[in-house]
Amino acid sequence: MEAITEPEPLAAEAEEQEEEEAKFAPGETIHDVATVRGMYQNWFLDYASYVILERAVPAIEDGLKPVQRRILHAMKEMDDGRFNKVANVIGQTMQYHPHGDASIGDAMVNLGQKDLLIETQGNWGDIRTGDGAAAPRYIEARLSKFALDVVFNPDITEWQMSYDGRKREPTTLPVKFPLLLAQGVEGIAVGLSTKIMPHNFRELCQASIAVLRGKDIQLFPDFSTGGLADVSNYQSGQRGGKIRLRATIEKVDKTMLVIRDIPYGTTTTALMESIVKASEANKIKIRKVVDNTAAEVEVQVHLPAGVSPDLTMDALYAFTDCEISISPNTCVIIEDKPRFVAVEDMLRLSTQKTVRLLERELEIRQDELREKWHSASLEKIFIENRIYRKIEECETWADILQTIEAGLKKFTRVAGEKEKANDARIVLARPITEEDLTRLTEIRIKRISKFDGFKADEHIQRLETELTEVADQLAHLTRYAINYFEGLLKKYGAGRERRTQLRTFAVVTAQKVAVANQKLYVNYADGFVGYGLKKDEKAVAVTDCSDLDDIIAIRRDGTFMVTRIAEKTFVGKDILHAGVYNKNDDRLVYNMIYQDGASGISFAKRFLVTSITRDKVYDLTKGTKGTKTLYLTANPNSESEIVGIQLHDKAPARVKQFDFDFAELAIKGKGSMGNIVTKQPIKKITQKALGDSTLGGREMFFDSVVGRLNADGHGRYLGTFDTDDTVLAVYKDGTYELTAPDPAIDFVVPNLLVLRKFDAQTVLSALYLEGESKTHYVKRFRIETSTVAKRFAFLPETKGTKLLLATAHPEPEVDLKIQRDKKADKESEKLRLTEFIDVKGWKAMGNKLNYFKVHSAALLTDEGPEPERKVAKKKVGPATIPRAAAATSPVPHEPLPDQTGPVDISAADVAQAQAVLKTPKSQLKLF
Repeated sequence: MEAITEPEPLAAEAEEQEEEEAKFAPGETIHDVATVRGMYQNWFLDYASYVILERAVPAIEDGLKPVQRRILHAMKEMDDGRFNKVANVIGQTMQYHPHGDASIGDAMVNLGQKDLLIETQGNWGDIRTGDGAAAPRYIEARLSKFALDVVFNPDITEWQMSYDGRKREPTTLPVKFPLLLAQGVEGIAVGLSTKIMPHNFRELCQASIAVLRGKDIQLFPDFSTGGLADVSNYQSGQRGGKIRLRATIEKVDKTMLVIRDIPYGTTTTALMESIVKASEANKIKIRKVVDNTAAEVEVQVHLPAGVSPDLTMDALYAFTDCEISISPNTCVIIEDKPRFVAVEDMLRLSTQKTVRLLERELEIRQDELREKWHSASLEKIFIENRIYRKIEECETWADILQTIEAGLKKFTRVAGEKEKANDARIVLARPITEEDLTRLTEIRIKRISKFDGFKADEHIQRLETELTEVADQLAHLTRYAINYFEGLLKKYGAGRERRTQLRTFAVVTAQKVAVANQKLYVNYADGFVGYGLKKDEKAVAVTDCSDLDDIIAIRRDGTFMVTRIAEKTFVGKDILHAGVYNKNDDRLVYNMIYQDGASGISFAKRFLVTSITRDKVYDLTKGTKGTKTLYLTANPNSESEIVGIQLHDKAPARVKQFDFDFAELAIKGKGSMGNIVTKQPIKKITQKALGDSTLGGREMFFDSVVGRLNADGHGRYLGTFDTDDTVLAVYKDGTYELTAPDPAIDFVVPNLLVLRKFDAQTVLSALYLEGESKTHYVKRFRIETSTVAKRFAFLPETKGTKLLLATAHPEPEVDLKIQRDKKADKESEKLRLTEFIDVKGWKAMGNKLNYFKVHSAALLTDEGPEPERKVAKKKVGPATIPRAAAATSPVPHEPLPDQTGPVDISAADVAQAQAVLKTPKSQLKLF
């Protein structure tokens, strides 16, 4: 931190200090007097600086907090290849860390759970379940091979004295890897915090290689707990960014969901508690939650009968810890100051530091090799030229050294020294020192007698070869660094693949997935709305709703407001429309005609209601006194309309009746004035025809668990529905009907055989037993009726007639169990219905099956081809893929291809639906 100088004392402070000094005798020294002013400021800044630099925020050089660095240093001192009790490691670390054993133990467990620097043995807890580690005396640890390879090198480590001055500890460790980004860190200091996300080991190595090759990089987090992450707003880990994390939820069947991975930062215990809390608050409906977590996370969420698993899945994301958000804040210490940097910049700094450390190691290695070559060359000259014999006659130590030096100079010269003619002397890198001469005198006679000149030459040659390699590595340092990271990736990258899947999540609105446990009632005349108006004689039930919904109410004077649902709320008298408001619904279009109170001119408009403030009154008209709404409809799929307008009898216009088509109007905002319809007074407006959707068709799905259609993606995909499109339902009683794709319609699933979007070219195939003759018939027909919401019987009305199967598959095939005559055995026969009978009228009997008896019939083909659905299915790959790619990836719980499409109702659907029938009807109102 930057030093802060103390301000000059004020005049009043100076006077007070002089008064205090006057109390002492002249010449008396003042030792114990100090003014209180300024102490808090100075001491607080000192304390804040200490907490930031020495406890909470990691250093960029090695990515470690002081306590982590001291633990690793203590473990290195104790390292002998065997495991050590954590209690012993804590005791060793306390020589360097002055904050007690508890903080050291917690920090060591945290390091061990990250499974990178410390190899653990014993119960070290589980970050997924929240279980703590065993006591330090029961668990053991040692440095991992990775830590020994990349963290330590005493030759290039900067040292400082420990807090008590008795020991030496590293200022920073020479870590040759982006350790801080691999492990992540979280710390809270005084007025400052840091929260750096962990990243994938392999991707960090690959990104460092990309940096060395001059390529752009982009990093995304990877969490040890797995799960799903939306990093579209990661912002390189800087302040203001956000990561959305989701658990991986698997739909096992219609009564159970299984959570396989949990979001980083939460535990299975906390997750289960949040699910139970949401259930108690009636936000989701569950039967029970079971934690079967062992080697892998498995939290089972059991659902009651009649509850949609798809809707519950969204509700879990909306109301529980199955989805959380994390705000990263990448803050590190750079040159003794806290700095906020992007993770990509941090990786570049780390990579550059690694290159410098590798260079320093190579230089040290080069110096070592040169010294070895120098010593080996002098020893060879000393022994081969028998210089050791010349020192036998020397009487003093000085004579011995002088004799050896003179003998060596005949065969050596220092680099740069002038050469002689035919000079064969060995070139030394440096002059001969007294230490060199002393080392030669220490050679034993036994070693001299066994000296092998050939082996000595080989040894010198190996040193020269290694020196050449080191010199080449120093000359091509970038290539060497790339090889280093590739070596780390190959040696330690196995089993460290990405665990967190990158996705872009759709926003799950709480109101949209909340259980519809209430009825919305409206008193149009008195202006009240709410779910507590059941006993109000004037109130009418409008729709199902939940406790979290917002309600929109539009009044006859052209004003409206949106308010939170309650038991009873006054929204203004003379209500024209009231319903559930969804701010994300961009298809609900209102068609409106109003008469301006000042001019008497009637205007028509089509508008969406978005961007509102709750409980604020808005005006849809020009706002003049006397304005009234003449016509208003709410169209959930943006349908246009044709209305008939009848002018007042006293209107001067010749033509007093004409049609107006809303399709001619553009859809605008709620504040638009609209287009002029007529300047004459209007007597009556009636709807003549409902037009097409001007925003295109709406995708519809069928949830067989609750027996309802929806546009939220729950269940089987039926297709895109426009205004005139209908749903074809075929029932077991031999009837069919065409219905509007209305989510409010309840389909009794056990009675359904076919449910699909109606197509006039669709051919239905049916096999039935005629009641009077007890004969089986096959018929194929197209739907020829057009009446909506009316059932038509396509089987004979004779008593005992029974439909066995029906399908809309274009090439249906049936497996029959038959007897050809009375004495014959049962046999199986496959029958292609398209070859057996042509398409006939829907009232025709069909063709008879000429067998003595048909025991059973089963379809071998399911429903017809699935309707095409255009859904973006791009994936986010490694961390180096641009962020734009992540923005187009699919929602993780989007139905897979084999789960979509209109299909025949299965036996499982029927069994589940039979359970639904025993459930109170109020529990089925989920949409």
